[in-house]
Amino acid sequence: MELSERKIAYVVVRARELEAKVGRWDAPGDVADADTILENRGSDLTDDELTSFIDDMNSDEKSELVALTWIGRETFTADDWREAVQTARNERITKTSSYLLGIPLLSDYLQSGAEAMGLDIQDDVDDLYAHH
Repeated sequence: MELSERKIAYVVVRARELEAKVGRWDAPGDVADADTILENRGSDLTDDELTSFIDDMNSDEKSELVALTWIGRETFTADDWREAVQTARNERITKTSSYLLGIPLLSDYLQSGAEAMGLDIQDDVDDLYAHH
């Protein structure tokens, strides 16, 4: 696998941050505590950073990231790793970052996929949270 555990962990952490956000809370009639809600707006830096991070990966890393996601959501099994990577490479029709960031629960799928592949990314995830 070319994709490092640290890179997988980074995508998991950033995807979790995006998944934790809600839409704008200040619509008419909405009641919410502004201090407890994260907003997801068009100029969101987390989204931009994660998009750039994925876009900067090489082709093999992108295919492996998609394959891990598919394994995590049980579209493929860990035993099908090579087939999943090849399928990701062959079926790419949109930017990988756009595809992945459009998947609800991306962070959970990546974490599950990494575990299925025998990777231990939890220390990297914890470290990224600690330094964030």
